[in-house]
Amino acid sequence: MSNSFPTARLTWAQMRRSTGRLTAAGVAILISTAFVTVTLLAGGVINGTTRDMVAAGYAQADVVVSTPGTETDGIAEADIEAVAALDGVAAVQPVTTWFGDLRNGGKGGFQVFAPVPADPNLSPLELADGAWPSGAGEVALSTKVAERMEVGVGDTVTLNRTVYPEGWAESQADDPAAELGEPEEVTETLTVTGIASDPYGAYTPYGGAAAVPAATLDAWNAGEPYSDPVTELLVALDTPLQGDEIPASLSEAVQGAFPAGAGEVAVQTTEQVAAEQTAAQTGGQDLVFLVFVLTFAAIALLIAAMVITNTFQVLVAQRTRTLALLRCIGAGAGQLYRSVLLEAAILGVVASAAGILVGAALAQVALLVAPSFDLGVPLPTTIALTWQAVVLPLAVGAGVTVLAALAPARSATRVAPLAALRPADAPTLRARTGRARLVISLLCVIGGFAGLAVGVALGMGGSPQFGLVAAVGGGSLAFFGVVLSAVLWLPRVAAGLGALVARSGPAARLAVANTLRNPRRTAATSTALLIGVTLVTMMSTGAASARMSADSLLDETFPYDVSASPSDERYVDDVREAVAGTDGVTDTVLVTNATVTLAGVENMSVAAADPHDLAAVVNVAEEAERLADGSILLTQDAADSLDLGDGDTATVEGTEGAVDLTVVITTAEPLSSMITAADLDRITTEDQWSDVWAHIDGSDPAAALTDVQNAVAEVDGGAFVMGPAAQAAQFRQVVDVILGIVVGLLAVAVVIALIGVTNTLSLSVIERTRESATLRAIGLGKDQLRGMLAVEGMLIAGVGAVLGIVLGLVFGWAGAATALSLMGDVRYAVPWLDITLVLVIALVAGLLASVIPARAAARTSPVAALGVE
Repeated sequence: MSNSFPTARLTWAQMRRSTGRLTAAGVAILISTAFVTVTLLAGGVINGTTRDMVAAGYAQADVVVSTPGTETDGIAEADIEAVAALDGVAAVQPVTTWFGDLRNGGKGGFQVFAPVPADPNLSPLELADGAWPSGAGEVALSTKVAERMEVGVGDTVTLNRTVYPEGWAESQADDPAAELGEPEEVTETLTVTGIASDPYGAYTPYGGAAAVPAATLDAWNAGEPYSDPVTELLVALDTPLQGDEIPASLSEAVQGAFPAGAGEVAVQTTEQVAAEQTAAQTGGQDLVFLVFVLTFAAIALLIAAMVITNTFQVLVAQRTRTLALLRCIGAGAGQLYRSVLLEAAILGVVASAAGILVGAALAQVALLVAPSFDLGVPLPTTIALTWQAVVLPLAVGAGVTVLAALAPARSATRVAPLAALRPADAPTLRARTGRARLVISLLCVIGGFAGLAVGVALGMGGSPQFGLVAAVGGGSLAFFGVVLSAVLWLPRVAAGLGALVARSGPAARLAVANTLRNPRRTAATSTALLIGVTLVTMMSTGAASARMSADSLLDETFPYDVSASPSDERYVDDVREAVAGTDGVTDTVLVTNATVTLAGVENMSVAAADPHDLAAVVNVAEEAERLADGSILLTQDAADSLDLGDGDTATVEGTEGAVDLTVVITTAEPLSSMITAADLDRITTEDQWSDVWAHIDGSDPAAALTDVQNAVAEVDGGAFVMGPAAQAAQFRQVVDVILGIVVGLLAVAVVIALIGVTNTLSLSVIERTRESATLRAIGLGKDQLRGMLAVEGMLIAGVGAVLGIVLGLVFGWAGAATALSLMGDVRYAVPWLDITLVLVIALVAGLLASVIPARAAARTSPVAALGVE
């Protein structure tokens, strides 16, 4: 008899008979797997783009050679030539810069100069027009510099620089001028040969850059007494590296090119250096990858699994009677069990494969459309389809769909064949749920939230990798416990809220009673929306918290917006006046620097300012307000290096005396070693140099930087201007791009939630066709029937949405605390607009998902509906 029902043929017949229901489940699977695919692909784009921006100065070099932590005079010219002569090396570019006063009439000012790239891959600048300069009297300008100076290819500009007598840089005399003669101020005319772009903003803090031949730059630097030694080399290879590792032979050859005793020589790929740079910017961990790839991917996998499970369980559970009837006509229990699993596998594989294609297509479309929005950062033109982006969604879609079918299939095969011939039991007012469910769900909830708390503690304790595992696992377990116990309490909560509308008429009272008559149906329907709303709220809360935390970190990293360093101390007041008079500048502060002995360590630099003026300028006013006479601000790392702690006493000695200052720990790196101007006057008044810090309003930081550069260019002597705010704005742009991607993911999550609630509510209405017909037969009107179903749908959707919002806030805050704690103080946000929008969409979804099938039920005559099997 068992051979009468071949499993494959039975499965195919079942799938053809249930095309509509399978399509609904397949859509949910497709969207879920597409969501996972887009998340993984977006994570790769975010990771790569951010790393490129952080380490923009390294361009596309194959290898970076550096001498970190050495006390040498830098990399010698002979060593550079030795590296360039190695087999397989195409070009070598020393990382070096120079600063000079570049003008076009009254426009311009002090500008950073970079060498013309020896190889296109060795410079962040990309030639956009004209040609690179090849002679001593030529220069190429970045786009921003050319626009500010109002020059183009073929125009001329003037360079004012100081030429020091030979031997000045090596002189140990207190007054080199008396021994060697006075430095000479010279003016040179340079022809603009090219205009270059700076796609990753490597020179954004300087307002752009100028490029001259490397030989010219070396000649200018050679005579400078204050030039920095070369400590890094960019290397381009004849054959690009395959993978992220440098062959041992190449590494040994590069290190062998340096003489014995040259000190430590590091040979790294650009990717490795970029990862270190990114880690340094984000508290010692690669949080870009950690947060936006690992966290969102893990959450996406778990939530997608829950959506698929819920949808498929509803679909299979509705076939219980059909499967039992098949048992009556000869199908074996094992055959039916295998048939359901095979159907789930086919559906899961097909829908998941389609989801991967849709997700990849959406990601590709996003990359093609992104340039039209002027995001300010270059994005790849095509997606990099990794094996993770294919295997993980397929495994989740197919595997979870099969797992979701296990329990319903087992329940269906346990039904006695003759039981299928009996009428279905009428809904009861009491839910027959076992104590086992209550105990298991309580254990899951308690254990899950305990795991979540452990994850938060680990994350805030400096172990975000382990914290994320504990937090995601604990949160998932707690969420499973909530979903498992929903049948026990959710219908009662819905009925309790329904009491507010029960007095509006019989249809409303019936709707409220329906939520209690079949607790499993109510719980299953509400859970579909609960899953989606929890995801949306959690990700929205996490994204908003990440934005606030990132803003706080940027404020600490770039506490002031613009700085101007006068070339001559005699004109510092004029420079400050020029900066203060620039449009967009609201406040300025004079910061005086000096070299002192700090806590027994000689030649340490300290900065001094008026605390009130400093607090008005910096973006971390609360840190500046901690500065007072008799104190010194130090970061924790700076204090540790001096064997000092918060509240300890540090002795600062200068040429005119010594003072004991109380250590105050600050989180803002640029404020480290800051004392008050009054304390500095007690220590020394000699060998000081000054900077002017300025705060700008909400205007464009890059435009404000240009305005300040133009203003100080009118001052005698000029000043070198930097715009940390422009660089901070660049990083904020990256955050905006990331959050833009997250918003796109949230839109997908909303669709998942809507599909889930529409499926379950619609199927719930369809399976109650006879019940609705009975109500019509005893006098309930069409409008009352539609109203009853609408109220019921909105009640169930509303309860699921409110609970999802609460859980989403808790999970979102916990995720932010776990993953973002290494960035500093985590700021917790409540995205009120998103929450309101989610709640409205949930209610509308509940209304539409009930009313649309209800209209069909209302149009069917009671007699015909009662005959429906």
